[in-house]
Amino acid sequence: MARRSKSILDEDFTENIVDIDVSREMEDSFLEYAYSVIYSRALPDARDGLKPVQRRILYMMTQMGLRPDKGHVKSARVTGEVMGKLHPHGDGAIYDAMVRLAQPFAMRVPLVDGHGNFGSLDDGPAAARYTEARLTPAALAMTASLDEDVVDFVPNYDNQLQQPDVLPAAFPNLLVNGTTGIAVGMATNMAPHNLGEVIAAARHLIDHPDATLEALMAWVPGPDLPGGGTIVGLSGIRDAYAKGRGSFKTRAKVSLEQISARKKGLVVTELPYMVGPEKVIEKIKDAVTAKKLTGISDVVDLTDRKNGMRLVIELKNGFNPNAVLAQLYKYTPMEDSFGINNVALVEGQPRTMGLRELLQVYVDHRIDVVRRRTAFRLKKKQDRLHLVEGLLVAILDIDEVIQIIRSSEQTAAARDRLMTIYDLTDVQANHILELRLRQLTKYSQIELEAERDELKQAIEELEAILASESKLRATVSEELAAMAEQFATERRTTLLTKEDGKPLKGTAMPSAAEAKPTKGAGSSLPLEISNDPCFAVLSASGQIARTADRTPLAGGGARVKHDGLRSLIPATARGEVGAVTSAGRLIRLQAVDLPVLERTAGFPQLTQGVPVKDFVSLNKGEAVVALVPMTEVFALGTAGGVVKRVSPEYPLNRDEFEAVTLKDGDEVIGAAPARDEDALVFVTRGAQLLRFAASTVRPQGRLGRGIAGIKLAADDAAIFFGVAHDDDPEAVVVTIATGSDVLPGTEAGTAKVTPFADYPAKGRATAGVRAHRFLKGEDRLSLAFAGHGPARASSAAGVARALPTEHGRRDGSGVPLAQRVDLLAGSLSEATPSSSDETPAVGEAATGTSGTQRPPLAAPEQDSIPFDDAGVLRSED
Repeated sequence: MARRSKSILDEDFTENIVDIDVSREMEDSFLEYAYSVIYSRALPDARDGLKPVQRRILYMMTQMGLRPDKGHVKSARVTGEVMGKLHPHGDGAIYDAMVRLAQPFAMRVPLVDGHGNFGSLDDGPAAARYTEARLTPAALAMTASLDEDVVDFVPNYDNQLQQPDVLPAAFPNLLVNGTTGIAVGMATNMAPHNLGEVIAAARHLIDHPDATLEALMAWVPGPDLPGGGTIVGLSGIRDAYAKGRGSFKTRAKVSLEQISARKKGLVVTELPYMVGPEKVIEKIKDAVTAKKLTGISDVVDLTDRKNGMRLVIELKNGFNPNAVLAQLYKYTPMEDSFGINNVALVEGQPRTMGLRELLQVYVDHRIDVVRRRTAFRLKKKQDRLHLVEGLLVAILDIDEVIQIIRSSEQTAAARDRLMTIYDLTDVQANHILELRLRQLTKYSQIELEAERDELKQAIEELEAILASESKLRATVSEELAAMAEQFATERRTTLLTKEDGKPLKGTAMPSAAEAKPTKGAGSSLPLEISNDPCFAVLSASGQIARTADRTPLAGGGARVKHDGLRSLIPATARGEVGAVTSAGRLIRLQAVDLPVLERTAGFPQLTQGVPVKDFVSLNKGEAVVALVPMTEVFALGTAGGVVKRVSPEYPLNRDEFEAVTLKDGDEVIGAAPARDEDALVFVTRGAQLLRFAASTVRPQGRLGRGIAGIKLAADDAAIFFGVAHDDDPEAVVVTIATGSDVLPGTEAGTAKVTPFADYPAKGRATAGVRAHRFLKGEDRLSLAFAGHGPARASSAAGVARALPTEHGRRDGSGVPLAQRVDLLAGSLSEATPSSSDETPAVGEAATGTSGTQRPPLAAPEQDSIPFDDAGVLRSED
């Protein structure tokens, strides 16, 4: 049986039960807890902008000597020191606070230099045992002069150590780095600002104590977030600066880029404050799944340490980038709202303050710090001067002083005799007794006299600062200016007074009447690109693009590189065009995939195009020779003299197919739209030209082999095929001759320009007529062109080259060229010589990107794109 335990109560114990009102006890306890959270945990002090745990971290790291010029130490060591000596809470809370002080995306001016994984916008930091830390130079400025009695010290949690009640704070940390915290019944949320701007406003307030809010906002127009971005609308910011509460919208910084030959994308380089790319990607995917977002095909995060933030949002073809961006702003964190709530502790009490009040509290604190520091330094220098004056008295009569000391039996007696004989104080006498013999030299006397003079001058300056409020405030202002010079950086966040509605660079903002209405809510902009008429353009140098509309292309002005045209095809923005290759393939292209050309002085800049090889897959030795419409009959010619008119009957389920079946060794040399009333033209290497009616060639299906076009000699081959117009008075024929023994590219050769009307029409499958008489050393044509003039000539790099300005005889010889001409092409502007030409250029072209020298085609003349007699596109009316 278990023994009954003996009662521990005394025999005379009297039970006393006290009745307590539970509601009052809960109220009192909760108020005590709430005050503890507000004052000791959640809210920052308005003077240094730090919460208690942050202040203790910086102070303890200063005491540990973790300066920027020292090595990093384990973060666990720092958290352990702070927890054991100053902050009796969990190490997790301490480490989290230290991590935030080290994160450049959270702090505008980081105060901890972290080494290792301190987290990102999407991921947390590594454990404290894996990371290392030390103070930054800015943190040293926050803790500077702590040993000069500039702030009050209070006991730690167990009354064994002392800690600063506030840090000296050489710059306005609360405004510069902002803060966030949730207390009991209140919260704070303050945005970071630019250090240079805040210091400029503080200095203005020092110089003008009655400065208005408008005057201060001239220096601090708005927050400057660590990650940059754009702030839209400043009215909420002014409310926050005036009353302490307000809000503003932040947006990502986005640009439109050509991410591939066929695709455009929105590239995000800056996101709103504390928004990470993974969060944006997740929201985009959710919105696309819910069909709130349309026009997006992929999202790729290319962010890295070298290039920084880079989030690529790939767009589907045919969608307006500005409308898609508006949807992204609505449905994803790429647009976010920041609510300002400027709550901080002032003399231990939470207060909601505007910009002026926050600056005033800091300025008052800094004035008090400088005053206390000046008084401390003055006392130190006065004490030192007192000792130096006593030493000088002793050194002047050093022998007698030594005798007095040696003859005294005790130290107290020697001290009393020195004080009596030389009228010294107790401090001076004790200091003399502690002197070393090596300090009693003549040199020491000189040093002491120089030190005395310096001390007197320094004391005068310090006394002047303490005696004059204006000098004290000027000293504070000068020190703030030094902080700005050392730590200020350029503003990162762009401020917009309101949404400007500007389109992304490289796009136009279409009106609602011109484009397809938006599918679903989320944007007032047209979502899909309208099916506007345009031109598809292929330059002779192999650049492909389209124009924004079908406005006539005006001429004039200096020539630009690559503006020689191989093909100019009417199309629509959401239509199709075909690319004909030298291997006889026809490749279907979507016009909306082509980059849009901008105009300069009315002429499109073909240098903005994309190499056609980026759009189509070409085999070795294959090149794109022309663009053709997919809904019209076009004619093509081969080097073997075969001609074919292709009927637009193509399979709908294939993007590429054969336009002609070629014989072995043959290749397509040109293609263009051809109506029955047009003339087809062949020019051979042997200088034979044949023009015949297109109506003599019956359109065939895509598998047809074509029919005989020109009769060739045994060793001859066609080098040009094109379409001309019998009623075109400006049509010309350009031929350039060279010799077989001449290395390609080493001889300019001779060139001849002849009116196309001089060449008579002949029957199909005949040899044609002579087009060029060879001179000595010439036996073949290297280049030829027939079509609407004036034609253009250029080098392989696309630079304009001169051609003869006078028309020659049909069967005559050419004139020597001053410079080598690589290719010919039709022109869209008047003949304008390049800066290197001495004579006006009659034509211009460029070389294909495939590296093969192949004569390009003239820009086709059609009812929808007629030319005027100056060689410039004219309007249909």
